[in-house]
Amino acid sequence: MQVAYYQDKLIALHTCERSEWQQLYMASKRDEITCPHCHTPVRMELGITAPPLFSHTGQTEECENVAQLLARKQDEQQRAAEQESTTIQLPKRRSISDSGSSSLSRWKEPEPLKAVPPFSVRSNDKDTMASGYRHTLLEQGILLDDQQWTAVTTTEGPLLVLAGAGSGKTRVLTARAAYMLVELGHSPKEMILVTFTAKAAKEMKERMKQYPGLTAKHLQPLVVGTFHSIFYKMLLHADAERWNQTNLLKADWQKQAMVKEAGREINLEEKEFAFDQALTQISWWKNHLLSPEQVTPRDQWEERTAYLYRRYEQMRSQRKWFDFDDMLLGTYELLHEQPGLLARYQERFSYLSIDEFQDINKVQMEIISLLTTATQHICAVGDDDQSIYSFRGSDPSYILTFQERFPHAKRVVLDENYRSHHHIIAAANNVIAANRKRFSKRLRAQSVDEHLPYLFFPYDEEEEATMIVTDIRKRIERGEKPGDFAVFFRTHHSARALIERFIESSLPIQLEVDGESFYRRKTIRKLLAYLQLALDPEHGEALRELVGALFLKQETVQEIKAISITADCTLIEALTKLKGLPPFQLKKLASLPDKFSMLAAKQPLEAITYIESEMGLDDYLKKQGNEGNKMERGSDDVRDLKVVAKQFQSLASFLAHVEHMTAKYEALRQHPPASPAIQLMTVHRAKGLEFPHVYLIGAVEGGLPHDYALDALREGSDQPLEEERRLMYVAMTRAKQSLAISVPMMRRGKQAFRSRFVRDMQRLATTQPLAVSERRS
Repeated sequence: MQVAYYQDKLIALHTCERSEWQQLYMASKRDEITCPHCHTPVRMELGITAPPLFSHTGQTEECENVAQLLARKQDEQQRAAEQESTTIQLPKRRSISDSGSSSLSRWKEPEPLKAVPPFSVRSNDKDTMASGYRHTLLEQGILLDDQQWTAVTTTEGPLLVLAGAGSGKTRVLTARAAYMLVELGHSPKEMILVTFTAKAAKEMKERMKQYPGLTAKHLQPLVVGTFHSIFYKMLLHADAERWNQTNLLKADWQKQAMVKEAGREINLEEKEFAFDQALTQISWWKNHLLSPEQVTPRDQWEERTAYLYRRYEQMRSQRKWFDFDDMLLGTYELLHEQPGLLARYQERFSYLSIDEFQDINKVQMEIISLLTTATQHICAVGDDDQSIYSFRGSDPSYILTFQERFPHAKRVVLDENYRSHHHIIAAANNVIAANRKRFSKRLRAQSVDEHLPYLFFPYDEEEEATMIVTDIRKRIERGEKPGDFAVFFRTHHSARALIERFIESSLPIQLEVDGESFYRRKTIRKLLAYLQLALDPEHGEALRELVGALFLKQETVQEIKAISITADCTLIEALTKLKGLPPFQLKKLASLPDKFSMLAAKQPLEAITYIESEMGLDDYLKKQGNEGNKMERGSDDVRDLKVVAKQFQSLASFLAHVEHMTAKYEALRQHPPASPAIQLMTVHRAKGLEFPHVYLIGAVEGGLPHDYALDALREGSDQPLEEERRLMYVAMTRAKQSLAISVPMMRRGKQAFRSRFVRDMQRLATTQPLAVSERRS
């Protein structure tokens, strides 16, 4: 049914504003909406595949007939009112089934991605013509296609294996090692397999046990590990005392303590300066072989961070500590400064294989070059289309220019995808083909499915989350397993609504994110402090956050508390009694008690707007916008908070929601479910994984691609945008059977526009650009 009673009023889904749907959905969960015939509480269904409707258990044909009659009467009354209006023409509301309307209030049918070339399977001799060790592997169920086998048997000289998503690169790496050990008789002591994660190294070792002919005698001396683990062993062997593990800075808090100590030397406020981001920047500089003296700051934030870098290195050196970045730097310096030792390692590790080559950084590349100079026996396996970690220092140019660095390198392209069906792969190909700096290649799927990947169109973040939860719940009720589903997002703070909706549901979820809850972000903490103090003028923790927003130092907190006691007044009133501040600041503080009194009576959304415009938060946001992380802006967080606040009628209920969600978020992170659950994760976290069913949220300009990439494009750099496109490609190629991409109509309270990557999906790619290195050749 399309109509029901809410707060003693008849409401109709086909005429009410789209922005109200989410509030109606939440009200129906609280049994506040009833059937117009029998007055039984109804539930509103708000899903992806069908227009919204009301229904209830035991619903009869009479319930539906009454609802239809009331809907017709309401339409007639509205038309009559429009006809009677002579001075003002009232806008006509369209039915949700009116396909001709472009109004944001219209429900829109999901849109399949149809820009798909015909499906065909490449003829391959992998099953019928296998011989020798390839046949032996086949008998064990280890199948290798022609391109894979070419990569396996190319063992001498430099080799670049371009391994597309789902093309079996781990199988190629392990089969190649097995072939060299069993068929060619190489010693395991002369081989080294480098991975990027300990998990990948463990998986590789486990797979190696399955290969015929390999024994413990082969596997035990074989070196398989991460860059850090392998190079650290070199350092220990060279100087065990200096590189003793007791001197390793393992935890982030240890490094943060050092930079915060340095920050106090230049009066950086601990609660205001992004020390965690500073450490990320310091790591980036170190991995690019830039010493503190070589850094050229581009702005005030980098200038301050460069000072922290210099002091961090001084303190670390004085205390004889080292961090994980120093393991790589130390190895580079060791091999560079000791030619004799380098020669021994070149002989010891004469065959070097590197997984995820697209993710290496400068210092790793330099070490690789040193180790392979003598033999040139290097096998680099990776995919330039999946290079997504530039914030860690990774640089796709190293895989793109591999054949320039190693002129005699052979290149093998693994372009058969064994994970996803044809329609998913075709849509992903359309996206990535728009990148200019890449190797020319096109993935080919091995299977086809009648279900096309599709776009769906929620109103905003809240409705987006509700639609996904509804859809997954239905599919699980039909027998599908929670562990088969994954929902991806660009940044974990952009998933605030999604996480909350899943928390409110009974569905099992696994939250794979870094960082604290959205409500613990710096700007949000400041804004919430205003609201908390409005309801409780004695809220001490809120005061600590407020002083930063008022441009006061943290040490004034104790002074304010002391004044509150001696003058027998609230903390807010004590702010007006501070001494020694500039006149303009004293004037602002003097007006705060009255403003806080007014704030307490406002609804949450109105209160936030008031804090921005009348209580100084705008000034704080402008200052923060000129410093620090371009990826995360406080003004964006405020807009996100407004989307939440719109759902609540009182500050007390809003703050209760914030507290509840923050606690649930932390509990989820600390106590993940024991059984397989729906996975919620960033696209970065999803790299290397696969799921039968994938949902991707926020495919709009500013979401994916992220705002910072669009800002960089306006400034003349397309590198961030190309990485964002690679992120989209990675997200799409995780899906095995179904892929749903959300294109919300509103984002952060403003009208959103379909991502340019979505437009790429809908346009069949006919040509593919060549990488710079290919154009030169």
